[in-house]
Amino acid sequence: MHVPDGFINAPTSAVTGVVAAGAIAVSLRGARRELDERTAPLAGLVAAFIFAVQMLNFPVAAGTSGHLLGGALAAILVGPFTGVLCVSVVLLMQGILFADGGLTALGVNITDMAIVTTVVAYALFRGLVKVLPRGRRTVTVASFVAALISVPAAAVAFTLMYWIGGTTDVSIGKVASAMIGVHVLIGIGEAVITALTVGAVIAVRPDLVYGARGLRQKLQLRVDGELVDAPDAEPTPAPVAARSHRKVWITGLVTSLVLAGFVSFYASANPDGLEKVATDKGIDKKAKEHASSDSPLADYGVSDITNARLSGGLAGVIGVGVTIVAGSAVFWGVRRRRADDTSPASTTVPGDLPPAAHSTKD
Repeated sequence: MHVPDGFINAPTSAVTGVVAAGAIAVSLRGARRELDERTAPLAGLVAAFIFAVQMLNFPVAAGTSGHLLGGALAAILVGPFTGVLCVSVVLLMQGILFADGGLTALGVNITDMAIVTTVVAYALFRGLVKVLPRGRRTVTVASFVAALISVPAAAVAFTLMYWIGGTTDVSIGKVASAMIGVHVLIGIGEAVITALTVGAVIAVRPDLVYGARGLRQKLQLRVDGELVDAPDAEPTPAPVAARSHRKVWITGLVTSLVLAGFVSFYASANPDGLEKVATDKGIDKKAKEHASSDSPLADYGVSDITNARLSGGLAGVIGVGVTIVAGSAVFWGVRRRRADDTSPASTTVPGDLPPAAHSTKD
């Protein structure tokens, strides 16, 4: 659902740019509360994984394909604020390096694919885990439903932005029905990928899933014929090997590299949902050539390499590498800022002076 340049007019693109910038600023502050020693190293990996899976277009219907948006997955794994940042990093890398999604439409894409999907998915996810029985299965089921709904929600958001600032005169009713119809089907694929990924991480390291925190099912005992909650046992420190996230990080990185570098060659070549609707309904008449169309990695291929398999695979590997480096730099910076904010020096009581400031004279 990457919107190219020319679909949305300049004023609307500028407004969405301001919205996106504001949301990123808020997310940078909110991510300080979400990122800790467990999630900070994995947030960059989540961004790289989303980049890799977005290369895997899957067939939907009538010559249309779809791909993961990733907002639900990121929000559930590392938190909603960090999730917005994860998807934004992916969109920025795709727009600059791979000519995927217009640069003037970057605000539109971040608003639609990062903010809307993350907010809708996480709000629905939290609502479901509150009313469903506690347990790991609940997290997986809630992940499926939240991801499923987040995709048509993004389609609705795009339709609204097109209604406000579309550059072609097309019936908004036709655009809405086509966009929502095809993206409900794409949402099923999004839901399956999200639920499988969240379920896989929960199976090995439930403590690393942000959305699963505090959802441990209480042990119940039967007392005088009635079920009562057993008192919480004293927590026992996990062994160092169990607490380490290195194995999860390496497994995730290798998986991302394999998906982007090898499996992506077998992705569907059919246009995605937005491209199909744009062609069928004529909303792409004023689309503009991407400013980075001459990039060495444009269209997910390395220029001057004629072998399609090698070109696409190498581009995918480069994309994963660049995304994980850029994402890790952002999230480690946020994590360090949180550490600075909670350090003793930053919590000096007003009126107190640091030791060096006190006089040493008798």
